[in-house]
Amino acid sequence: MILSHCFKICNLVLTLIAGFSFVTHATAQSVPYLIDTNNKTWTRLDLGSGGYASALNDAGQVTGSFYTSAGPRAFITGPDGMGIREIANFPEPSNYVIRSGDAINNAGQVAGYSSMDLGFPGPFFVTGPNGTDPKLVSEEPGVVQGRWGVINGINDAGQVVGSRILRDGALGFLAGPNGEGLNFIGDLGGESPWGDKEIYANSINNTGQVVGASLAVGGGSHAFITGPNGVGITDLGTLGGHNSYATDINDSGQVVGDSLTAADATHAFITGPNGVGMTDLGTLGGDYSTALGINDAGQVVGWYSAERFGERHAFITGVNGEGMTDLSSLVDLPQGVVLTEAIDINNNGQVIARASIVPEPETYALMLAGLGLIGFMGRRKNQHPLPTLSKA
Repeated sequence: MILSHCFKICNLVLTLIAGFSFVTHATAQSVPYLIDTNNKTWTRLDLGSGGYASALNDAGQVTGSFYTSAGPRAFITGPDGMGIREIANFPEPSNYVIRSGDAINNAGQVAGYSSMDLGFPGPFFVTGPNGTDPKLVSEEPGVVQGRWGVINGINDAGQVVGSRILRDGALGFLAGPNGEGLNFIGDLGGESPWGDKEIYANSINNTGQVVGASLAVGGGSHAFITGPNGVGITDLGTLGGHNSYATDINDSGQVVGDSLTAADATHAFITGPNGVGMTDLGTLGGDYSTALGINDAGQVVGWYSAERFGERHAFITGVNGEGMTDLSSLVDLPQGVVLTEAIDINNNGQVIARASIVPEPETYALMLAGLGLIGFMGRRKNQHPLPTLSKA
């Protein structure tokens, strides 16, 4: 079984649960914020109960999913997170509904997934500029069809990466400009005990270099980087432990993610250009940190925790990963708001973060009733592992 963060997979699952009205009051306590680290300001994104933000571009346009009377729908904002607009659905006679925006480029093209009747996700989509004119990501004849999957990245050429989740493993893919044609990328040669492949493609830069994780020869999963346009694959190694996982890449090829250390801690890492050299970013206390995003200056964002399933705190670093800082300390947040996960950062220092709002005492008892339902999945957002994919 591969060690894998599942931020978007878990968002996807929670979206489906919410569509069936199973989300409790407790999910309303996790709220997305847009943080401007230069002006030290914040903007709360009012997406309703269970809504989430997935990514932003250099203009500060944000995409994700929010909830309507008809169920979850993908959205895009204007610059600086202003104005939340539902992404229009496919033209008739499509039976699919666009549910979630999972990646966005600097033209405002959004990529994500659709589904029928709140069922499991169907085809992926890519829009035109500013979230207009959505089209299905085409698949070449003979390409293996997955049960479902996730879109994880789109570059300024419109190339899209993600993963098909199969009955017996997972395959990372790269689609051509504007989502035309879908082809699977290579792997590091490892297999599960049943002989299955597990490859996750998580991000792509503007040269077409793809990063993610794959089962490796000798066991465990390792972070990888490909060459331009997804050609070739290189094992990035680990910080001394058995596993590593790459989450994002910038245009110079600096890669971030996390890795087990020789002491069995999980630490965020950054590499040099083109994935060369892996540097431990450490933590701000405790044994756990995860890097989720990087911009072209090498500023890294993610989260750290004293315990694996303990309380999380969002972090940001300086240029080239130097100096980890608690993101909440940089802005004057409303009382009771703590930034728990920094999800993405653009080249202007704007950060999408998830905040936990400490409830009033009279609402706390109501929240406890809901935690049993969502706690299991909530602990796995951006966390290892995915459910084991086993044969029947």
